[in-house]
Amino acid sequence: MQIRLQVTLIEGDQKDVHDLGSFERGNLTFETLGLSLEEGKAVLHAFQTVLMERQISQQLEGVRSCPDCGVQRRMKGHHHVLLRTVYGDILVNSPRWWRCACDVQGGTFSPLSSLMPENTTPELLFLQTKWASMVSYGATVDLLRDVLPMGKTLNAETVRKHVHRVAQRAEDALGAEQAFFVEGCQQDWNALPMPDGPLTVGIDGGFVRARGKGWFEVIAGKSILAFKRTQIEDQPSSKTFAFVTTHDQKPRRRLFEMLRSQGMQENQAVTFMSDGGDNVRNLQLYLSPNAEHVLDWFHVTMRLTVLGQMARGLPREIEALNDVPERLERTKHHLWHGHVGQGREELSDLEMELSSALDSPQVDPACLRKMKKYVVEMMGYIGNNKAYMVNYGERYRAGERISTGFVESAVNQIISKRFVKKQSMGWTPRGAHLLLQIRTRVINNELEDLFRQWYPAFRKAA
Repeated sequence: MQIRLQVTLIEGDQKDVHDLGSFERGNLTFETLGLSLEEGKAVLHAFQTVLMERQISQQLEGVRSCPDCGVQRRMKGHHHVLLRTVYGDILVNSPRWWRCACDVQGGTFSPLSSLMPENTTPELLFLQTKWASMVSYGATVDLLRDVLPMGKTLNAETVRKHVHRVAQRAEDALGAEQAFFVEGCQQDWNALPMPDGPLTVGIDGGFVRARGKGWFEVIAGKSILAFKRTQIEDQPSSKTFAFVTTHDQKPRRRLFEMLRSQGMQENQAVTFMSDGGDNVRNLQLYLSPNAEHVLDWFHVTMRLTVLGQMARGLPREIEALNDVPERLERTKHHLWHGHVGQGREELSDLEMELSSALDSPQVDPACLRKMKKYVVEMMGYIGNNKAYMVNYGERYRAGERISTGFVESAVNQIISKRFVKKQSMGWTPRGAHLLLQIRTRVINNELEDLFRQWYPAFRKAA
């Protein structure tokens, strides 16, 4: 059996028939049932070529005449442009015309330059950036080549450049950085409509291996909206963000725009939770007038757990240090109930006991110095974050969040799964930052909306 595929282009009474390909089939087997992948790719590439040639010829015929005087523009020459599409690379014949005598600009111009400002179609650019945010650049190339009639010019470096170009275009559209985003007064905020449910924002950090040696820090976060008033059922929704601290110049603007995209209003309750680091703590300030800042309980108790493990190695010869575990438990109890001053006093007393024990000649001072160092660091950590330490017990009993556990999973989703900590993948701060912007948009289901802003006819929204 011989199969011949044709396409008929109908324009008015005129019909043009084009061959797309022919195939032969012998005895039917399970392997020869229907079209093979390679045959399907060949048909799609042939159809894409025929369709694009007709569309471009119609476009050129429609703009050949001068819109002012109606005289047809003269041809100066033409050249070929390689256009990369989802269904293969197409060689487009691009003419160059003389401008009409009534045109004061004079000279020549290319009529297809405005129609095709780039060499890659938006559909292919979207697929490249989307898949490159989830798997490696090389794996993206292999994936697209397996399922689509990709040209030989597609390689990992091309995909990387396209990802950077899309991300940089989105970065350029981001507003200017500000130190203070709160606007208006209480009277204006009271006049606003009833807001949606409260927002809970968790911020944490991770590290990515730098190209060459060392690591650099990436800040990632997740914002959870409890509910929307337009929905019948309370269905929490979330969005993520991430940036490289040493590269990003607009971190606060980035976080603010993400919260705005979730409908944040000045009269809406917003809770920021972080680990207490300086860069994270300063990032969340002055974004909302109705914001509450909470130090993550997990990081507090984790530091106390380390101190408790070190207390097991203290020398038993000094009786004053035998109750260190009980002191640490009391410290934890005070901090859990929001008694920050009393918790810090417990650590201050412990630090003085350790200082006195260092004068004792019958013990090894190394473990005492190490223990004292960690106690002093814990006191500084509490002192720097005392304004953000709340009554964790009361919040816990009320069913409110006291820990950024939901952010730990977000950090793993945003950073670890793509930047692969266990492999020796090296990144530049700029390359990692731009890829993070695409990855977070894919996770937030915002990449299609971004392309629709740039290309209005791209994938009409459902």
